[in-house]
Amino acid sequence: MDFSVKPVLTGDRTALRPFTEADAEPMAEIVDDPEVRRFTGSPGRELTPEVLRAWYGSRGTRPDRLDLAVTDPADGELLGEVVLSEWQPETRTCTFRTLIGPRGRGRGVGTEATRLIVGYGFEEIGLHRVQLEAYGFNHRALRVYEKVGFVVEGTRRQVELRDGEWVDEVLMAVLDHEWAVHRGHPRVHPARADGAARGRPRTAR
Repeated sequence: MDFSVKPVLTGDRTALRPFTEADAEPMAEIVDDPEVRRFTGSPGRELTPEVLRAWYGSRGTRPDRLDLAVTDPADGELLGEVVLSEWQPETRTCTFRTLIGPRGRGRGVGTEATRLIVGYGFEEIGLHRVQLEAYGFNHRALRVYEKVGFVVEGTRRQVELRDGEWVDEVLMAVLDHEWAVHRGHPRVHPARADGAARGRPRTAR
């Protein structure tokens, strides 16, 4: 059980496919978008063209994680990425993150892309738990995660200083038996159903 196979996953609004080195240039534009920078943490190093080519060119060789390009099924335009990483085989747990560039927002692309890759993790890989961390001020991302079945598990208060203000981090997760019931379409948002505080929704890094 690992991520050696890099699938193509297709929905109505988006198609997910493996990355290639050629995706480095359009991804450079996406990660440099002001909204993407605002909702993601610091990359920890300068994202030069060489760094990005090496990164995206090597995603297909990693059996311990799954990085997929989010594309427009109509014309193949690259819109962002979805990732399952930090694979823990003993607990069958992964961490999810995503980022969607400006041309993919407001179209339901992020929601569908999240459902596709998380569903693949549970239904094909056999994951038990998918978790994420998101900045407390990223309302759009938290609404998406809630919509596909992630449950708020807690808040780490004032974990980072951003633009002169301390910000919270919301912790969320979805389990295999929960996914088996709703498959990314819960009838009631789980964070509300169990009384958990929604918080002020960081796109997962």
